[in-house]
Amino acid sequence: MRTAVVIGTGLVGTSAALALAGRGIKVHLVDHDPESARTAAALGAGTDEPPEGRVDLAIIAVPPAHTATVLATAMSGGVARGYLDVASVKGGPRRELEALGVDQTPYIGTHPMAGKERSGPLAATADLFEGRPWVLTPTRDTDTEVLNLALELVALCRAVPVVMDADAHDRAVALVSHTPQLISSMVAARLEEADETAVRLCGQGIRDVTRIAASDPRMWVEILSANPGPVADVLSGVAADLEETVRALRGLQSADEDKRREGTEGIQDVLRRGNAGRVRVPGKHGAAPASYEVVAVLISDRPGELAGIFADAGRAGVNVEDVRIEHATGQQAGLVQLMVEPSAAPALSAALRERGWSIRP
Repeated sequence: MRTAVVIGTGLVGTSAALALAGRGIKVHLVDHDPESARTAAALGAGTDEPPEGRVDLAIIAVPPAHTATVLATAMSGGVARGYLDVASVKGGPRRELEALGVDQTPYIGTHPMAGKERSGPLAATADLFEGRPWVLTPTRDTDTEVLNLALELVALCRAVPVVMDADAHDRAVALVSHTPQLISSMVAARLEEADETAVRLCGQGIRDVTRIAASDPRMWVEILSANPGPVADVLSGVAADLEETVRALRGLQSADEDKRREGTEGIQDVLRRGNAGRVRVPGKHGAAPASYEVVAVLISDRPGELAGIFADAGRAGVNVEDVRIEHATGQQAGLVQLMVEPSAAPALSAALRERGWSIRP
């Protein structure tokens, strides 16, 4: 691949363009909003000048509702040798192309499993896709050259290719992406009218659950409108669990011993199943989840504090596998949770104490 055109210069389109441009590909940028394309070009993602001839690959990075139409227009204009889209749903656009009578030989549907709460070209980064799954949904009609172009794109973006059926993909993202977004928003919505005293008690748990609730509602309406059935199916299961959990909690309020016992069993059941599901979430680098020991360090909100902790951990010869920060409410301080191999935790705690850090149990 030497040339590409990216149609749609939002977060994903601009990030892909930045990755390609950074690896020597000549990228042309197109958007229905010329200012967005100019912004992406100013960031180094390519040029907003149209290509002089046919490019190697056209990347369609527009909302799912417009994907098929934009694809059909680009393909009828012969702008590229191969075409792919990066929409978050795959079955709908494919069926729309079929209804439009478009030859799908030079096309493959794809979906990089990466994103942010922020949208637009200014949120884009060249490393957005590094190490992340990038789903490819070829059909029997997909030309081998187009599949190879898609694999080359994934490699240039340093993502991990995953081949799936389009409808299986849509059911999967309904479970692992679309439904979590709605549930996060539902939990965050409870805070809108909450008493200020209650909100001030928010800790890391509520921050974790509601992080993605900060996403752009307009973008998510477009995504969910393209995949409503599979999401509704998953939410039906969640709703059933919610009903059982509410019933169990009401049982715990009862004066009847049998009802309290049933309530306890119901709560234990949902928590156990949650444990079992959580274990299946891939861990570091996509490997099986690992069990780490947490070393909690109290830090002040001053420049260089985090760098100092990591430097001292390095001097102790301990690799920090993961890190989380919990900010203290009303204080210029926070708790840094360093996740390390269990065998390394005592040595790290001792080394940090010797260097003056306050370790919390």
